Amino acid sequence: MKQALHLKIGQQLTMTPQLQQAIRLLQLSTLDLQQEIQEALESNPMLDVSDEDHGQDTSNNESDNQTETTEISAGESSNSDNDYDDSPAAEDNWNESIPDELSTDSSWEDTFQSSTPSLSKEDLDSFESNDTAEETLQDHLHWQLNLTPMSDMDRLIATSIIDGIDPDGYLTISLEEILEHFQTEEDEQFAELELDEVEAVLHRIQQFDPAGVACRDLSECLSIQLSQLPAETPWRNEAIKVAQQYIKLLGTHDYRQLMRKTRLREPQLQQVIQLIQGLNPKPGASISQSTAEYVIPDVIVTKERGVWTVNLNPEVSPKLRINAGYAGLVKRADNSSDNTYLKNHLQEARWFIKSLQSRNETLLKVSNEIVRRQSGFLDHGEEGMKPMVLHDIAEAVEMHESTISRVTTQKFMHTPRGIFELKYFFSSHISTATGGAASSTAIRALIKKMVASENAAKPLSDNKIAQFLDEQGFKVARRTIAKYREAMGIPPSNERKRLV
Repeated sequence: MKQALHLKIGQQLTMTPQLQQAIRLLQLSTLDLQQEIQEALESNPMLDVSDEDHGQDTSNNESDNQTETTEISAGESSNSDNDYDDSPAAEDNWNESIPDELSTDSSWEDTFQSSTPSLSKEDLDSFESNDTAEETLQDHLHWQLNLTPMSDMDRLIATSIIDGIDPDGYLTISLEEILEHFQTEEDEQFAELELDEVEAVLHRIQQFDPAGVACRDLSECLSIQLSQLPAETPWRNEAIKVAQQYIKLLGTHDYRQLMRKTRLREPQLQQVIQLIQGLNPKPGASISQSTAEYVIPDVIVTKERGVWTVNLNPEVSPKLRINAGYAGLVKRADNSSDNTYLKNHLQEARWFIKSLQSRNETLLKVSNEIVRRQSGFLDHGEEGMKPMVLHDIAEAVEMHESTISRVTTQKFMHTPRGIFELKYFFSSHISTATGGAASSTAIRALIKKMVASENAAKPLSDNKIAQFLDEQGFKVARRTIAKYREAMGIPPSNERKRLV
């Protein structure tokens, strides 16, 4: 086979560094974008944050301001040096200012000015807000354990039990495992340890706050909380019996079987269930509360003169500009290392600012098209949502579907109805009797509305909901209803049954 050179003409798509940077910034979330901008400001001296109050004048006079600041600082330091005089005459004046005797009812502040500045209430509040350490459930239980008189052995057992409690307050390890752990120790005092002693320590911890902590299952959790109620609480004993013996029947809402076994009538059983429903099935959650996560919207939707308008959130990212002072140092005909360094960073700064502008323009264009198509949702709620897929927006704004997917991922829109991710407005099509299409989000809203208004004694089954939707012109199968119901966290009809 003979080797040879051939000329060939063809087209090839090349990902330039500028395009790669623009795509990467496009798919970043708000928090990631802020971090990316901060890193760019720290690494590139050509980038600067735009000052809206002074504009370009501040950059032109930057060196003059630095000189003035240096002169003022030097003047202040020279004055401060003259304020202190360690001469003998100054020492005599200081001694003369001290009185020989002070009255017994006087304070130091009455004679001398305190050098420690007084803190206002706002300062104290700021110090308290900076204390972000949160108390965990284990910290809360260990604090109570330190206040409880126990032997050294019982305290070690109690510590092991507390360490095995999850954030919801349930004991995740068995007492047998705890006993086996101590029996494997070389210390002779644990050799004769028995399971009854470990269980006795568990019962003492179960009396700690919050009520129901260190329980091994839901039945024990509810029973502990009920037993700590006052003895004169109505239906307390009956509720303890139900929690200990018939918790499964209560979970499946089998009220007929429950009334037969407890020999309670329907009004009496209703009072017992009402008492149990007032308990906390996760007692530890009241102590170990999770920190709230806040969402920063990328775009804000408002209605002005009857028209929905979309604006970028100005608080998302700072306005960047080229530092005119450093840019003026670039010499076009100079090939020195310093000038090459400035040229490269100047070009990178221009690319970065252009990529940010492209990101904002694309985000605003896509958001405007989403609002235009989903104005029914903004006016009437979820029932007014229209079916929409990525291809619809991509065709309208003349972009690729992958670009629309990047724009709508981890980007949020603030509307009068709440804050939603841009992907929330996309949904599949559901056929209607008239030949049109409805949004699956609107179908979910209708199912949720039907369940909320159903008779608690006779909840709607999935077949019944499908029949009601068919009467309204929506062709939805029963398995689709079940899928939407499970996605919304709505239990089946037998578990939604309640006593009236």
